Amino acid sequence: MSSMTAKQEAGSFVVTHEFPAARKVFALVRVALGWIFLWAFLDKTFALGFATGRLEDGTIDRSAAWINGGSPTTGFLTFATKGPFAEFFQGLAGQAWVDWLFMIGLLGIGLALILGVFMRIGAVAGAAMLFLMYLAVLPPEHNPIVDDHIVYGLTLIGLMLARMEDVWGLGTWWGRLTFVQRYPILK
Repeated sequence: MSSMTAKQEAGSFVVTHEFPAARKVFALVRVALGWIFLWAFLDKTFALGFATGRLEDGTIDRSAAWINGGSPTTGFLTFATKGPFAEFFQGLAGQAWVDWLFMIGLLGIGLALILGVFMRIGAVAGAAMLFLMYLAVLPPEHNPIVDDHIVYGLTLIGLMLARMEDVWGLGTWWGRLTFVQRYPILK
């Protein structure tokens, strides 16, 4: 007997595994990646002092919070960018539309992954965001080709293709909704 079986479901090819423990681990990976995106959104929104708002003396500057007028993209796009695309990304720093798109992306991707809904859109958007961040720091600091942005992006695509939204998520319920069945991109 094969370790993987396949079945046809609603016009898409679904892979199911005979290893429930592995599916649970990958569901945890999905939720953990979702938490990375959601935490970044929360930290930048409220300047919780992790990546946003912590001063050198250890105090927290709440004026850096997005809700207090701080820009969630200025720091990274101004100071962390390097390489062939640095000038392009630096030109985007602090622009309101970039801030809004970035923050909506962090929130949406985080919730999609944690809840297991909109996984297709969330995984592709997350992989795209991570790839753009990869381009912004070329070449990567610790490896000339691959860094965590690439690994996380590939992991997101793999989780989407393996249908991990159905394990410890709302994906099964979500997938049964009429509008989701009508527009499978929403799965």
